[in-house]
Amino acid sequence: MKVYFIGAGPGDPELLTIKAAKVIEKADIVIYAGSLVSKEILTLCKDSAAIYDSSGMNLDEVLSVIGDAIGSDKIVARLHTGDLSIYSTIQEQIDWCERNGVEYDLIPGVSSFQAAAAALRRQFTLPGGSQTIILTRISGRTLVPEEEALEKLAKSGATMVVFLSIDKIGIVVEKLRESRPKSTPVAVVERASYSDERILTGTLDDIAKKVERAGIKRQALIIVGDVLKREYEKSKLYDKHFAHGFREGKAE
Repeated sequence: MKVYFIGAGPGDPELLTIKAAKVIEKADIVIYAGSLVSKEILTLCKDSAAIYDSSGMNLDEVLSVIGDAIGSDKIVARLHTGDLSIYSTIQEQIDWCERNGVEYDLIPGVSSFQAAAAALRRQFTLPGGSQTIILTRISGRTLVPEEEALEKLAKSGATMVVFLSIDKIGIVVEKLRESRPKSTPVAVVERASYSDERILTGTLDDIAKKVERAGIKRQALIIVGDVLKREYEKSKLYDKHFAHGFREGKAE
């Protein structure tokens, strides 16, 4: 038996990686986060696959399904939204696999912050602007360390992508305005990459009211920073006066 933890992408099923699709097609057991993972992905499953929606399960119940397959030659596909590396629950599942001698592998996925950048048609790092992206959130059921408070992180001037906080947009704006001017550009992307994706743009002065009027309360990212403007320096990567050995990829 082998478990594959899969980043199923932000929503659009075509953003699933080829590697992930191949595993899902041969999986005997599929456990997916039904409230977030596109159900269209399930069309890849073979007819005999046992499919579980983890949105109605607790961790013990998820691990019980995996545990029941120990000793068999079954393949288990555990689907999480976006990419596995941020705001997922894979670490405790990985630790359980290791304690129980269960073979596993991780398949990364496209994150919603990347899908949001595509939706906004923006690059989140720009020459002459921010060269750093901060992925963060405000405290909810999961507390954020005091040293990582929004108002402290915002002092850096870096591009910020705030997850899991749209229902507290007023608090987010209040904290950010402690460190940044009210004219700072802000974008909100709801359900990035889905067919019903919505985008709101504004500033720290007016974005909270726009979000409230639009009725956006979940599945939305808040992007903050001057990279949302169209003011930047040209990249040195393809400058005719700049030669280096990395033109195939990214400039130093």
